[in-house]
Amino acid sequence: MNENSSNTGGDIDRWLEWIKDCKYLPETDFKQLCTIISDIFFEESNVQPIFSPVTICGDLHGQYYDVQELYRTGGYPPDTQYIFMGDFVDRGYYSLETLTQLLVFKAKWPDRITLLRGNHESRQVTQVYGFYDECMKKYGNANLWRYCCRLFDLMPIGALIDNEVLCIHGGLSPDIGTIDQMRTIERDQEIPHRGGFCDLMWSDPDDIDWWAVSPRGAGWLFGEKPTSQFMHNNQLSLICRAHQLVQEGIKFMFDEHLVTVWSAPNYCYRCGNIAAILAFHTATNHETKLFNAVPDNERVIPSKTTTPYFL
Repeated sequence: MNENSSNTGGDIDRWLEWIKDCKYLPETDFKQLCTIISDIFFEESNVQPIFSPVTICGDLHGQYYDVQELYRTGGYPPDTQYIFMGDFVDRGYYSLETLTQLLVFKAKWPDRITLLRGNHESRQVTQVYGFYDECMKKYGNANLWRYCCRLFDLMPIGALIDNEVLCIHGGLSPDIGTIDQMRTIERDQEIPHRGGFCDLMWSDPDDIDWWAVSPRGAGWLFGEKPTSQFMHNNQLSLICRAHQLVQEGIKFMFDEHLVTVWSAPNYCYRCGNIAAILAFHTATNHETKLFNAVPDNERVIPSKTTTPYFL
């Protein structure tokens, strides 16, 4: 190990300690962290191959104290390997701290943490739902937000567990019939408003046969038949996705061939839902782990002057 690598390792260890108390890094440190993570993301595939055992997680949305409960439930890295299926930021009070912790974990243990892009990992969405404003409030400028958006462009868009369980943020697309097509997407860009890449980030399953227009205004509603067709074409046993609030934390559909995992308990600090993570011992042997939001006396609630991003 050369001196620069040694220094970087020391910085990462220092950041690990720093983020334990819901703190964000100084701007120069965060820029250095982004450089480290960019190099890691450049080496990862559009659809990153992962081997079990691994635990998959749904939306987090900046709920830092609840993410700590997630780790207490599923285990801390590097002991537990994780796939996070996007939507790390927006709506919660601590998007910056939540994302920073994930990035530091990724820098420390790059092979134990997989970060997939969600529809909120975009410039347009974060300017509306809170992350941009949070960066401006905490740093006094938009530099950190720009660094993060550059990282968002580099994030993988899917993960494949043991070649048979596909993890994506949103859902399927009528323009994408195979995982090989996902591998050819030019991911280094802002999420488009339409097309296959957009659909993977925005689509939702529904109790319909085929396809329908999505009320979200992006992506599609997709039914059991396109799901079965996609799974057959790609020899899959399960599709895992996030993107939709599930009151019970987890919801299986289509004869248990598709599962939605939601990992933000009491979403927006008012929805009253349970959260879940899904631990895969093997590709066909998985265990649901549920957890609740931490009580208010175990979290720091920002002052009333903080913009309630979820409104």
